[in-house]
Amino acid sequence: MSAPRFGAGQHVTVRALGKTGHVRIPAYIRRRRGVVVQYCGAFLNPEELAIGVTSGPVVDLYRVEFRQSDLWPDGGHAPDDRLVIEIYEHWLEAA
Repeated sequence: MSAPRFGAGQHVTVRALGKTGHVRIPAYIRRRRGVVVQYCGAFLNPEELAIGVTSGPVVDLYRVEFRQSDLWPDGGHAPDDRLVIEIYEHWLEAA
């Protein structure tokens, strides 16, 4: 197995792939920039598992941190408020 594409501290942007169905990526996070905080391992793709495909290649999973004030500018969030979400690699690109 190859090394993970992204490392802790690396800035990434969440892609908007235009997929329908069970995708595990909320709309509010798409096209947003965050920072990888942890590599979680490689797992079967949950988008495939949701439609009954229980085999195939594994996909790297990362924890990515976003400033809440960047996601919701009018939300009155404190500067240190963060959201951490797990995102599979095919949804990420280097920022």
